[in-house]
Amino acid sequence: MSTTAHPAMILQAVAALAAVLLLAWGAARIARRRGLATAVPGRLNIRSVQALDARRRLVLIACDGREALLLTGPAGDQMLGWLPPPP
Repeated sequence: MSTTAHPAMILQAVAALAAVLLLAWGAARIARRRGLATAVPGRLNIRSVQALDARRRLVLIACDGREALLLTGPAGDQMLGWLPPPP
């Protein structure tokens, strides 16, 4: 038994892969057109991102109606705290 693949087998495998990818692409298009792929609003949302410098960012997030401020950067991420609710 030879360990090299025959060109016909390689062509068959490539054709099968192309067929699977085409089917997946078609299913995704149909799902988008019928509204099945719309995002459901989650509990966690990013409200705003502000760059402090080239490496650090302040991120305002909302979770269950509350807002928190995060500091992200190469040294690690920190939660600066929950913000008080607006008056």
